[in-house]
Amino acid sequence: MARQLRIEYAGAIYHVMSRGDRKESIFWDDEDRRGFLRTLGEVCGRAGWQVHAYCLMGNHFHLVLETPQPTLVAGMKWFLGTYTQRFNVRHRLRGHLFAGRYKSLLVDGSDDMYLRVVCDYVHLNPARAGLLGEQGRLEDYAWSSFPEYLKPAKRRVGWLRVDRLFGEMGIRRDNKRGRREFGEIMARRCGVEGHADEELWNGIRRGWKLGSEDFVERLVAMGHGGGGNPLIHSREAVEETMEEKARGIMRGFLNERGMGLEEFRKLRKGNVDKILLAMELRSKTTMTMAWIAEELNAGTPQTLWRALWAITKKCDNTRD
Repeated sequence: MARQLRIEYAGAIYHVMSRGDRKESIFWDDEDRRGFLRTLGEVCGRAGWQVHAYCLMGNHFHLVLETPQPTLVAGMKWFLGTYTQRFNVRHRLRGHLFAGRYKSLLVDGSDDMYLRVVCDYVHLNPARAGLLGEQGRLEDYAWSSFPEYLKPAKRRVGWLRVDRLFGEMGIRRDNKRGRREFGEIMARRCGVEGHADEELWNGIRRGWKLGSEDFVERLVAMGHGGGGNPLIHSREAVEETMEEKARGIMRGFLNERGMGLEEFRKLRKGNVDKILLAMELRSKTTMTMAWIAEELNAGTPQTLWRALWAITKKCDNTRD
């Protein structure tokens, strides 16, 4: 059977989960977990993601993320590949870290109830797994977005979006009172109340979409759903693609210098502006170094990597 393609569109919401290869751990210690969250923050900047919830477990992770632009596939490719590379370098390993394809559940964003259900599923995961102990509290589990929700906005990671989930729970403001109310609601859901959504949670575990009865019809009307077959995922970027984003950055960069692309490409391969533009493209998009080097006529990817490393090291020395 052919692989089902991912549905991507502007404003899509997903529950994403991936396990370690052979169900082995993807986090060996807290530094790995911190590195994973740093990498998550980076991909949010590159792909424009908004994270509504996350939870890091031993051999897998959960994310609830929103893509204002259709960048799930490009972003996940960069994210998983980059974390794997960093993990392997740190632990002097080689090869795969994650098992096969990541799972992506499409969440109906037309009714925030479904966002609440899937965020609850992620935030309550440590409790279901028995990681809190008899007297443990949900906020005691450090590697979930739940403790972040309880922090003032100034202390919270910038890529975590809390307003939609607060709104679904009737919490009007992200203030001390609102955060306390959120904590109390979730404390109750750790108990008997939390089993109310068990049927919907089964859909999260087994399905490819979570939404209202007409969710598939609306996807088909948007041009998704495999010609009306709800079992086939069709990919169609209806807004700005990652390559278009990259070309937009290039246009802005060149306009500031009063140059056209062909004129810019004729500059010597090691020109400082080519290196600066390459740095901006690497930090704000998921385009590969091979693509950047070819588009800018900046030599081989290896040559461009060395140039970026040299200028980064020079900037670090200047700060010191």
